[in-house]
Amino acid sequence: MSPLRMAMAVAAALCLTALPATAQKYGGTLQVLISGNPNSLNIHDEPPTNATVALAPVYNALAIFDPMIAKETLETIRPELAESWSWSADRTALTFKLRQGVKWHDGRPFIAQDVKRTFDVVRGAAAERMKLNPRRAWYANVAEIVTNGDRAVTFRLKRPQPSLIAMLATGLAPVMAAHFPVADWRTKTLGTGPFVLKEYQRDKAVVLVKNLDYWAPGRPYLDGIRVNVVQARATQLAAYLAKQVEVVTPSAALKPFMDSIKKATDQVQFQEVTGTTNLYIMFNANRPPFNNSRLRLAMSSALDRVAYRKVVLGGSVATAGTMLPPPTGAWGLTPEQLVALPGYGNHQQNREEARRIMRELGYSPDKPLQAEILTNNVTFYVDAGAWTAGSLKEVYVDAKVKSLEPAVFLGNLSRREFQIVAYSGTNGSDDPDITFYEHYGCGSLRNYNDYCNPELQKKYDEQSAMFDNAARLKLVQEIDTKLVTDVARAFMGFRINYFPTWPYVKGFVAHQSSYNFWRMQEVWLDR
Repeated sequence: MSPLRMAMAVAAALCLTALPATAQKYGGTLQVLISGNPNSLNIHDEPPTNATVALAPVYNALAIFDPMIAKETLETIRPELAESWSWSADRTALTFKLRQGVKWHDGRPFIAQDVKRTFDVVRGAAAERMKLNPRRAWYANVAEIVTNGDRAVTFRLKRPQPSLIAMLATGLAPVMAAHFPVADWRTKTLGTGPFVLKEYQRDKAVVLVKNLDYWAPGRPYLDGIRVNVVQARATQLAAYLAKQVEVVTPSAALKPFMDSIKKATDQVQFQEVTGTTNLYIMFNANRPPFNNSRLRLAMSSALDRVAYRKVVLGGSVATAGTMLPPPTGAWGLTPEQLVALPGYGNHQQNREEARRIMRELGYSPDKPLQAEILTNNVTFYVDAGAWTAGSLKEVYVDAKVKSLEPAVFLGNLSRREFQIVAYSGTNGSDDPDITFYEHYGCGSLRNYNDYCNPELQKKYDEQSAMFDNAARLKLVQEIDTKLVTDVARAFMGFRINYFPTWPYVKGFVAHQSSYNFWRMQEVWLDR
């Protein structure tokens, strides 16, 4: 048996409910902070993290990254709605044996048809359609999903794809009830998870209560969760110090937030996590003049990654290309590989080369390129936009910054109504398939600037089918290098998050991916 198949067999043999128990206490309501409203209640339809943070406790997935392990790999995947899984001999079929005794919150039993219908909808193979469906690209390799009675379901693939199990284990892959109309997914919930939605008050809170009929014995510990919508940075800090909130979303768990808390109290501990949120400056590849790859290269080369890291988030950025860098990540380019790429070496030389290209394209101090930088109206994005505008001015670009409220901003991205964007993309896990297909795949909704390289797309498929990790790493790094030099986006680095934890909050472990640690069934309050 190969190491990969052995790891999967071990993972499948472990049961999530067998996690060690010590002196956990029952009761209490956990106060969570998110920095903006969920755009809808449908996790499958939402690119930002707010919906996942608020609603992951309502649902389960077929598998889950172990909630007590921060670094996510294939070896840390545990069963959830599935009891176990196995690959066919040719690695083109993944079969799940499903857990018995699981009920939806309305009392109806969980069955295999629920799984089939969920992922037929998400991959666009059902008559029902979602509004956005940003992760449809994840499942392009699925040929069909078939059930075998109520307790088994098989994903049949067009070619081998070992990372499929990692996609199905993220917080972005909840199973939905087959009797729950897709038209209701954005405004209602029906899950099998440890908590039930009680109410959603826009601009105030998402209120969850304990599922008294939850399938995992002894879980959850909490009586409920209140997910508070708090947008202003000063208000977030005051609420945390007053213990009005106890867990914060990644968009708030930044170094300035940590520094302010440390000045106010020494009672708080911090979990430092280099996450899968890649900060970038993005140019609309379908809109002249940004469809010119040489122009994009000049603007990317003008951006000093070292200065960005210091100025925008106080040093809490890990410089990288498309993939999370080592040693935190398994697939990213090394510092030695990065320094040889445009924009990553000597900034003075990069800037002079950028000016040379811009002059060849007809721009100069007397004839600058007029442009607009769009940002989400969140402090560090606005800061990133302002910094970018100042940097581009050095290479004959006169850019104005425009910030929009999150829902409006996301709409502009989806419609490709922008020239330049200062934003970020968070990967469902540290896996090349998720990164390449979702963010840089031809036709993907979340490939917001419509970068498309058909030859590179073939290499996405090639690396995706590999079970030899060493060979796959070599090809992934080749792809990563090409995405950097093509300026699919100007990659500024992965955000380092600092999650504050009051001593009485137990069982909360922040993960690499912002989407994957919000089930909350292991969290308890020691008070």
